Amino acid sequence: MKGKYWLAIATGMGLVMTGGSLARAAGEATTTGVTQMNIWQAIVLGVVQGLTEFLPISSTAHLKVIPVALGWGDPGVAFTAVIQLGSIAAVLWYFWADIQQIILGTIAALGRAYQRREVAPTSMSLSEVGQVAFQESQDVRIAVGIFLGTLPIVFFGLLIKILIPDFDNSPLRSLPSIAIASIVMAILLGLAEKLGKRELTYEKLGTKTGILMGLAQAMALVPGVSRSGSTLTAGLFMGIERAAAARFSFLLGIPAITLAGLVELKGVITNPILKAEILPLAIGTISAAIFSYGAIAWLLGYLKKQSTWVFIWYRLVFGVLILWFTR
Repeated sequence: MKGKYWLAIATGMGLVMTGGSLARAAGEATTTGVTQMNIWQAIVLGVVQGLTEFLPISSTAHLKVIPVALGWGDPGVAFTAVIQLGSIAAVLWYFWADIQQIILGTIAALGRAYQRREVAPTSMSLSEVGQVAFQESQDVRIAVGIFLGTLPIVFFGLLIKILIPDFDNSPLRSLPSIAIASIVMAILLGLAEKLGKRELTYEKLGTKTGILMGLAQAMALVPGVSRSGSTLTAGLFMGIERAAAARFSFLLGIPAITLAGLVELKGVITNPILKAEILPLAIGTISAAIFSYGAIAWLLGYLKKQSTWVFIWYRLVFGVLILWFTR
């Protein structure tokens, strides 16, 4: 089985390098920015986004490092955020049944609680109706947890936009910074793997899970941290089973990734210069969707039987190599 995992990694790297050669042959510009992306480059970066968004290795880091290593420059925050919409389409597709269950289950629980209000000897307030539904339905607790868990990354994301308007050129997006973040998160994931009890199943998760994993998710605003990596690490520290932690992490990421992508997409559409590059963005997004779906299915199956050590060692090596080549 391990041979298949390494084969998958090797295949992904081969696709990236093959696409890189084709992009170079296309002879397009190699400087930074979305306006410089040609179609082959967009396909390759879509593959990178898809393979790394849901693996605990940081898609932002790889979307920064790989194009720079291939001589294309930094594609920028806007390009990265927009092609993430492909990843969100994939997670919506894969978890559609779970999403329906959470939404319909929440509505049904609130409806049942409201009906009790009508027949109760003493009138129940609307807040009490909500409390009853919250206590009796895991779907309500999950929904509330996802909502509250999304607030930290939205708050700090807006704060960054206000305080660091030129985030593309921020030291936080430098290669050494990404390398350090990768190494630190690898160490934390290793500690979580060692110390976590992995006793809690998905059925036992709820609002507390969403809040704590949501705080960890906010750390992913720092390039190199990894949204899935930080939430999975938090989940393991909380004693959640690996696959259950990953599943909740994917559901928790839906609002955050969607909001980030839509905000940047609006900027692309309203910018007359970037409008001309809609085709590469669209192709990159489709590429990201296809490979994201495969990465989700693979990771959930992998974590049911295997540990996260392959990702821990990968992140350590990834960070050390970046530091070595940028020294």
